[in-house]
Amino acid sequence: MGTASIVKAKRVHRGILTALLLAVACTVARSAEAAADDSRPGKKVAVLVFNGAEIIDFTGPYEVFGAADFDVYTVGRTEDPVTTAMGLTIVPRYTFADAPLPDVLVIPGGSVRATQNDPATLAWISKETALIPRTMSVCNGSFILASAGLLDGLSATTTYGNIPRLRSQFPNVHVVDNQRYVDNGKIITTAGLSAGIDGALHVVELLMGRGYAEQVALVEEYDWHPGAAFVRAALADRLIPDLGLESGGDTWDVVSTEGGNDRWERVYHGRSGSNLEELGARIEHACATVGKWTKRSSEGGTSRWTFSSDEGAAWNGTVTVRKSDAGDHFYAVTVKIEKAP
Repeated sequence: MGTASIVKAKRVHRGILTALLLAVACTVARSAEAAADDSRPGKKVAVLVFNGAEIIDFTGPYEVFGAADFDVYTVGRTEDPVTTAMGLTIVPRYTFADAPLPDVLVIPGGSVRATQNDPATLAWISKETALIPRTMSVCNGSFILASAGLLDGLSATTTYGNIPRLRSQFPNVHVVDNQRYVDNGKIITTAGLSAGIDGALHVVELLMGRGYAEQVALVEEYDWHPGAAFVRAALADRLIPDLGLESGGDTWDVVSTEGGNDRWERVYHGRSGSNLEELGARIEHACATVGKWTKRSSEGGTSRWTFSSDEGAAWNGTVTVRKSDAGDHFYAVTVKIEKAP
C-alpha cells in the first residue's frame, strides 16, 4: 500500500473512532438525562389564567409547584395574551383545546365575574376535574368552582371579604371562615392571596409526603405551618363596623390596628368639621345601626357596648372619642373589642 493510501486509511479509522466516541457520549448523556427525568416527581400542574386574575393567586402556587420540580404550565381560554390584576400581561402556554391533562388544576381568583359566567371555561374546568386527582382554587376562585357546581354539598372557603357573598350566592356550599384551606379530597379551596401558597404546599405534601413539602418550603424561604392559626377571616377586626368617619368631607387615618381572633384595637386620627359631641353621636349611631351593637353606658367620651358575632358569640366593645393635640377639630377615636369570657 502506498504512502498516500496509508494516510487516507488512518484518517478513515480516526473518523470512525471519533464517530464511535461521539455515539457513546450521546448515549451516556441520554442515559443521564433519562435518569434525571426518572428522579423527577413527574406531576403536571395546570394553572388557569384569565383577564383580571390576581397575580399572587396563580404565581404563588406556580412558584411552589415549580420548586417541587413539577411540570407547571398556564392555560387560557384562547392563545391571546391576558392582562391580569395590576396590569401584568402574560401569554398562556396552552389553550383548553391543547392543554395536557394535569394531575392538579389551579383556579385563581381576582376579577372573576366574567370567568365564572363563561360556559366554555366552566365546561373545561368540570371536564378536567372529573379526570384528575385534585383541583385547587385560591381566594375567590372558589366562586368559579361554585358556578360550575363543583362545590355543592362541600365545605369551602374564600378570601375574608367574600365570605358573606359566597354564603348568600351559593347556599348549597358550607362556607368555612376559620381555616386557611379546606380539603374535600378531590377539591381544595384556600383563603385569600398568600393562602394559595399554603394550599399548594398541602397538595405537594399529599402527593410527595410531608418531608418533601417541608423541603420545598425551606427552599422558598417560606415559614410554613400546616394548620396555622392565622386565618384572615377569623380575625376580630371583621366585627368592627364602618363608623362613617369620612362622611361630610372629614379626613381620617388608621394609625394602628392590631389584635387576634378574640380581641382587636383600632385607633383613628383625623380632622372633622363636627364638634366633639356631634362626632361622638355620629359614631355611636354607626355602632348601633351598622354594627347592631347595644350601648350599656357612656361617660366622659367613652361608651361601652355589647354585641354578638354572626356565630352568636358574645362580645364587648369600647369606643373612646377625644380631642387631639394636633389642633382644633382634630380628634382621636379608639375602638376596642374583645370576646366576652
